[in-house]
Amino acid sequence: MDIAEISMSLSQNQLMSAVGTAMLGKTLDLVEGQGQALAESMSMNTPSLESLVYPTSGTMIDVRV
Repeated sequence: MDIAEISMSLSQNQLMSAVGTAMLGKTLDLVEGQGQALAESMSMNTPSLESLVYPTSGTMIDVRV
């Protein structure tokens, strides 16, 4: 190998590394956004499974003395 070939090979390796790093950064940003959306959707006030099965459960209190 001569110096020109080594120089081109190193340059291509640097370019591929830079592209890979940029792609990884974009992927991490995307996954972070999806994680935040998932966390927000889980924290919404959704009815529990029990309230879907028994819709009147817990709506009234019987108090007798």
